Amino acid sequence: MKILLVEDEKELAQSISKYLIESEKFNCDLAENFKQAEDFYAMYEYDCIVLDIGLPDGNGLDIIKYIKSNKKNKTGIIIISARNTLDDKITGLNLGADDYLVKPFHLSELKARIYSLIRRLKSEGNNLLTVNEISLDLHSHEVKINNKLLKLTKSEFDLLYYLMTNKNQVISKTSIAEHLIGEDVDVLNSLDFVYLHIKNLRKKIIDAGSKDYIKTVYGVGYKFLTE
Repeated sequence: MKILLVEDEKELAQSISKYLIESEKFNCDLAENFKQAEDFYAMYEYDCIVLDIGLPDGNGLDIIKYIKSNKKNKTGIIIISARNTLDDKITGLNLGADDYLVKPFHLSELKARIYSLIRRLKSEGNNLLTVNEISLDLHSHEVKINNKLLKLTKSEFDLLYYLMTNKNQVISKTSIAEHLIGEDVDVLNSLDFVYLHIKNLRKKIIDAGSKDYIKTVYGVGYKFLTE
């Protein structure tokens, strides 16, 4: 799961990022101000943006306006703020934020809010994401084919999740690479590792009795084709 954290308090940002990366294995990009957040969002796709509305170079509410004006993907937004006023909450939610969490908060609560939001957006409120004989449990990180447990690596699980939540859509190799390893993709000389992950995942699900849903779109990327 790919997260953009927009927070100018460096100690808090590092604490949140470390928790999400180490406890949940999320890919987490950090932006300290409005400009960095705008640049990150323009370059990458995120499952969720965790956003402080008090930024040194602008109002975080303007980031929500920018995101909602861009229809490139369905990104969840959670506001984190020390402002505990009804007006701020109503303004943020009316602009398109999905949730509002008041500082200080427990990191475990933020994690729960992120999972709840992702389930609502991509799994229609259900922990289980199911496509025919394949079921993926977002919380337990288990995948089953015809009710039999399939052993996957973290990268394979993340890849299958990304493909299933974007089923019947063409996904570029670059987008897959960004989802798996984050902004570090910019320093890579090759995206060959994407092909290897696709190859290994396809083999595992077919060997487990699934149909071959993963299709290559030559020169572009891949599609999880169910239609």
